Amino acid sequence: MGSATYEEVRVKALELTPEEQLRLIQDVLAQLRGDAPEPKTHTIQEFRGVGKELWRSIDVDEYVRKEREAWNG
Repeated sequence: MGSATYEEVRVKALELTPEEQLRLIQDVLAQLRGDAPEPKTHTIQEFRGVGKELWRSIDVDEYVRKEREAWNG
């Protein structure tokens, strides 16, 4: 998929809450002024344990079995 057009971005921006719209405006202005902060990069180690609470009640073996059945039809 190519870059979003101005109109597509404008329509999406209108779906944001007023607070999100103001944040977007501030971010765009900072980018244009050249004082936007560099995006923070993350290492894979920082994500260790993320979402572990979602798996607490799931039998992993049963989950894998069901996934394999779904792949094989």
